[in-house]
Amino acid sequence: MRSEYRVGATKLVLVQGDIRDQDTEAIVNAANSGLLGGGGVDGAIHRAGGPRILAECKVIRAKQGRCPTGEAVITSGGNLTARYVIHTVGPVWSGGKKNEDVLLCRAYRNSLALAKKHNIQSISFPSISTGAYRFPLKRAVPLVLSTVRDFLEEHHFQEVRFVLFGEKAFLKYKEVWEEIGTAD
Repeated sequence: MRSEYRVGATKLVLVQGDIRDQDTEAIVNAANSGLLGGGGVDGAIHRAGGPRILAECKVIRAKQGRCPTGEAVITSGGNLTARYVIHTVGPVWSGGKKNEDVLLCRAYRNSLALAKKHNIQSISFPSISTGAYRFPLKRAVPLVLSTVRDFLEEHHFQEVRFVLFGEKAFLKYKEVWEEIGTAD
């Protein structure tokens, strides 16, 4: 499944698929703060990208320590089609009592800002924090799409893609975008 929209000059795409297979210039990794791989999307990206990504993450850790929730760092794409991987740490859901909404929005905004800083023109996102970190999809999607839409109203990309693992997530993103998005 795939749907395409526009935000200004940027193409916004919703697609059901696997983040590792995307042909955008960068993909976003829903990383843990240790940056050394893990389960879910993080582990899958590290396995598919090979040892180069892990080696670069270790250099970043040696310089700055762990990556705080809501922040983002960048490495090469290793063996992936994507040239870069932007690693961002989403919040673990704690019932909404630990600033999770703000931290989730910050993870997306900081990933986009880092892509801009590196002149990246196309980027793919998974649905950060809505899997193993248990952030409710129904709550996350309006926050995420509003954050990305607002960023794109001020900053141009060729394409921003949301790569959604299952049909349920794809349909929720599509439903919410059609309520809050802008169509040019």
